[in-house]
Amino acid sequence: MNGLRVIPAWRHGQERLYVRLADGRNIAWYDREAGRVNLLGEERRDDVLEALGPFLTGAVTVGPPPVPTPAELARLSLHPDDDLAPNRPGEALQIALDREPAAPRRLRPDPRRRALIAEQAVGEALDRLEGAGWHTLHSVPLPGGDRIHHLVIGPGGLFCVRTLYARKQRVLVADPIVTVGRREPYPLLRAVRADADRASYALTAEVRPVLAVFGPSALEVTAPLREARALTDTDLPTLARLGGTLKPADVEALHAMARDRNTWTRV
Repeated sequence: MNGLRVIPAWRHGQERLYVRLADGRNIAWYDREAGRVNLLGEERRDDVLEALGPFLTGAVTVGPPPVPTPAELARLSLHPDDDLAPNRPGEALQIALDREPAAPRRLRPDPRRRALIAEQAVGEALDRLEGAGWHTLHSVPLPGGDRIHHLVIGPGGLFCVRTLYARKQRVLVADPIVTVGRREPYPLLRAVRADADRASYALTAEVRPVLAVFGPSALEVTAPLREARALTDTDLPTLARLGGTLKPADVEALHAMARDRNTWTRV
């Protein structure tokens, strides 16, 4: 045994196998699609190939990464416990449900289940923007037990997305009040803006708030929103048409910063 671990992860919709030291640092990764083993150093080449042996298929090229960027190297240096990129949509809700399931004879559906469905649907829609140069982080933890549902970074800027379950219900948005069906109106947009403000502080960059409404029968916005957007889950791809704000290098640098858990500890 050479002390190395092989950890699967997904990037841009493709699987990668990372090779890590016992302390959690990455020293190589295997890109199945490209058929390439990327080494961050030659000194443990044989050990890396031995660890990846059971996973390698077909002809494989071995060598240094094609042109590693500072953002890529920063990401690879993250300890696994500090890297938020592997978080699934609704990660925090899923963990909460696993730890404390709803009572089996509950008269009404557990609202956490509906919230999870919405976050998963919105998260999947945002993940599909990656091909257009966007990155999305899910369930970003904040001090005090709060979290950002989704943080989107791309050519059109940064967006803090909060998800709202409203399947087959009419949603009325009268800034800052949001009304879902016959439920009591509440100032949800204040919370959405507060999330964006905390993200702006952490990243020292402008982060714009977005309310993503899942499955409404209708979404009505009574007047233009102040520095915010309200979109249905099916309208989220319109974000990909925004551009001209961030260069690719800026997108990568902000993504590397945002995915580090330590970035969010003092907001």
